[in-house]
Amino acid sequence: MTRDLTKNRTLHQRWIKAGVIATLVIVLSIPLYVLKTRHLHGKTPDNAASSPAFVGRDACVSCHKPEYDKWRNSFHDQAMDVANETTALGDFNDTVFENNGITTRFYKADGKFFVNTQGPHGKNDDYEITHTFGAYPLQQYLVAFPGGRYQCLTIAWDEAQKRWYALPNHTDDPEDWLHWTQAAQNWNGMCAECHSTNLRKGFNHETDTFNTTWSEIDVSCEACHGPASDHVAWAEKPDMAREKAENYKLVVKTRDITPEAQLAICARCHSRRASIADFTHQDKNIMDYAIPSLLNEGLYYPDGQILDEVYVYGSFTQSKMYRRDVKCSDCHDVHSLKRHSEDNSLCLQCHRGDLYDTKDHHFHKKEDNGKPSKGDDCISCHMPQRPYMGIDLRADHSIRIPRPDLSLQLHTPNSCNTVGCHDDKTAAWSADWVTKWYGIRKRPHYATSFAAARSGTPDAKKELIRLSQDQLHPPVVRATALSLLRSFMDDEAVNALEEALSDDDALIRHTAISTLNLGSHEKKVHLLAPLLYDPVKAVRIQAALCLAPVSNAQLTPNQKEAFNSAIDDYQKAMEYSADFPSGRFNLGIMYNALGNTNLAVKNYLEAIRIDNRFVPAKNNLAMLYNRAGNNNEAVKLYREIVEANPQLHDMSYSLGLLLAEEEAYAEAVVYLKKAAGGLPERARIHYNLGLLLQLLKRDLEAEDALSHALAREPGNIEFLFAMADHLIKRGRYDDAELVALTMIEKHPENKTGYDIMNYIRRVKNSQ
Repeated sequence: MTRDLTKNRTLHQRWIKAGVIATLVIVLSIPLYVLKTRHLHGKTPDNAASSPAFVGRDACVSCHKPEYDKWRNSFHDQAMDVANETTALGDFNDTVFENNGITTRFYKADGKFFVNTQGPHGKNDDYEITHTFGAYPLQQYLVAFPGGRYQCLTIAWDEAQKRWYALPNHTDDPEDWLHWTQAAQNWNGMCAECHSTNLRKGFNHETDTFNTTWSEIDVSCEACHGPASDHVAWAEKPDMAREKAENYKLVVKTRDITPEAQLAICARCHSRRASIADFTHQDKNIMDYAIPSLLNEGLYYPDGQILDEVYVYGSFTQSKMYRRDVKCSDCHDVHSLKRHSEDNSLCLQCHRGDLYDTKDHHFHKKEDNGKPSKGDDCISCHMPQRPYMGIDLRADHSIRIPRPDLSLQLHTPNSCNTVGCHDDKTAAWSADWVTKWYGIRKRPHYATSFAAARSGTPDAKKELIRLSQDQLHPPVVRATALSLLRSFMDDEAVNALEEALSDDDALIRHTAISTLNLGSHEKKVHLLAPLLYDPVKAVRIQAALCLAPVSNAQLTPNQKEAFNSAIDDYQKAMEYSADFPSGRFNLGIMYNALGNTNLAVKNYLEAIRIDNRFVPAKNNLAMLYNRAGNNNEAVKLYREIVEANPQLHDMSYSLGLLLAEEEAYAEAVVYLKKAAGGLPERARIHYNLGLLLQLLKRDLEAEDALSHALAREPGNIEFLFAMADHLIKRGRYDDAELVALTMIEKHPENKTGYDIMNYIRRVKNSQ
């Protein structure tokens, strides 16, 4: 019994680890509104080896004044600034803000801006505000900390309402990773790269310090066009001396480009992603410096609508507009960032007004009780907004048809029932009207498959495989389907993942590598070694991580060279993000795979130091402790996880298995029951619970648990054997014979069923 539990715990650990590697290849990111900065004085010294160099916007104005005028005072211009009387919009006239019994005071002294608020030790102190961050609808403020850090206050200024307010992620616990003095609110790592030009993070993972630099404090010309020294030198030549030059000697081509090329320019900031290097304008693919997030639970609803702060990229790439070659500049002025129009004429650039801007299409009035109606507004209907940071409304750029029928089924939002429309009505009411207007058009949607997979429904597997291979779906949808296969890892799922390794899209290839859990080193080399030569960095380094446990003897000399280069790049990528717990966590995974347990433990402990509530590091560290025979520390870590996260039923399962291994059977039952209740479709949890209850002679409960396992996997030979064994030991031979017949029927090649049947007949004949 204990051996079987231990065996299944090992299998479970492999599943957990595979899932963790795939899901957390870099950043557990919370919104990028927390910021990054530079060493806040002086300019970034240009790399002497790099050419061209950054020259600053002043070199652009004389030739491009119309573009400059549009950019001036835009959100890009106001992305960040030095705090002064002009830029600091908040009320610093000795203003007091109280929240949860803690008083914060904003004031000025000697021409500088200050805040008196709760510090890292839970006591109030005075801090100078050095920089502003953003302008509308809210503005945040930076405070300098030791080690080159700049921290972002989570009490912000509401410019629309002219008031101070606490952001939704604000916490008064100075030990919490989300506290303004902790890593989640660190400007250098969280936000700087998207608020300044030519940002270099400058994190030293050995000293845990920053030397962050930039060339311009805000998002200026060269943030999009690239370093412009060659272009300026070319433009300053006399007309007759100016040679013909490709793209006018600008690094980045921005005219006459494809939607994909334009989105790549914007995506480096307007995406939820995991950064693996400083951005350079020489990168060919977004995945050379970042890994875009999939449509993961907690970030997106099952149907791909925005949930957490995910920005635009993952949404827009889902849209029909993107697939029909619509690009950012079709709707937004690239310099002012404003929409070309604020009414339906924006959409009527492409869509026929006589078909779509009519009541026959939207069935709503132009006005409702004397006020403009949202019902006839394209954006309100097809791009519903959701508030972030408390007051910042962001539109969903997946540009979808409202589906209140999916809301009924999956509790996803729909634009009909949003605030300001029919928020006083139910989704059923909206679904009825949609049916009345448009007829029954319940088109299949991947949302149902994603929701089923997340709840552990076995039937979801076939649909996930179909979605992953359907070229008509966007890559982010296909990649998400692949990632969800980790819960259904059988031969069919493995085959689908292996096929995806050669997909044209880098996100698909990367996800396939991350999700595959290949036990055979020979097979790993066969499938993954070619990907060490992949043109995209994120794919190469993920392949190297998966090949790390493979003996060098199994690689050819050329493969060894490619592996060493790629694993070195992986290490540098994780060290780049080692100010995050996820960066340290991934270093731990790498060192463990390379056989360096000490460095693996060190990095897991560092991840926990950065964020004491970071579950993946605690889980992997507990597994390392278990492997080393240090089960006391492993149990301690799992108890911490389960106590803080009772909804993480997998962790209750791991704790239950570990307690069973320690022969604390009664307590192990408690946690296995929690896991079985929280993950009712996971058959093996019920199976292990049944075995444990057998050991404790709780026969009725044991049989019930084994029945639950068989109900979910009626053909599983292990489960059938366990039930037959349970019945035989209790003298219920007729019932056991039925189970044996099932074993023979479903597994005629396996002699176990026949052996059990023969045993039962011999016993019955001897009675």
